[in-house]
Amino acid sequence: MAVDDFEIPRSSKRRLPSFTVSPETFGRGAEAFARFMGTPAFLVGMTVFCAVWLLWNTLLPESWQFDPRSLNFTLLTLILSLQASYAAPLILLAENRSTDRDRVEFEHDRQRAERNLADTEYLAREVAALRIAMREVATRDFIRSELKDLLKELEEERQDENGTDKVDPRASEKRRGGPRGG
Repeated sequence: MAVDDFEIPRSSKRRLPSFTVSPETFGRGAEAFARFMGTPAFLVGMTVFCAVWLLWNTLLPESWQFDPRSLNFTLLTLILSLQASYAAPLILLAENRSTDRDRVEFEHDRQRAERNLADTEYLAREVAALRIAMREVATRDFIRSELKDLLKELEEERQDENGTDKVDPRASEKRRGGPRGG
């Protein structure tokens, strides 16, 4: 054998089938498993399974027992331990995914609250600006009083031009179109 043969890895003729599952799919499965393990159906089913197992291996003749009481139900203990060893990491994985989802939702809520606060502050500034602007705008009563003052000044000027001391109210009504505007 040459030195070069050891520098190049040999390709394996026997290959195991590659089995890949996306983390998202596996996570969804873990959540479904954890959700199922927390249901009353699972608890009742597990209780019935253990009760049947114990009764079968206690009350039936020894030839029919597959996990005798004399061996302290070793197979049942092994099965329950195996189930617990798989359940615990899957439940933790599901809880981690839930925590991550809650964290993302919290961040979105915080951003939404910041936007709402900014919008509210903007609207408050706009309302304040409108109030300040409205102080400078003439109101209806102010305009009415100014028009009355102008009308009095015009009537006084006419009186001064005509040389009369008194204004005939009927004459001013005729100029305006009569007492009822008609």
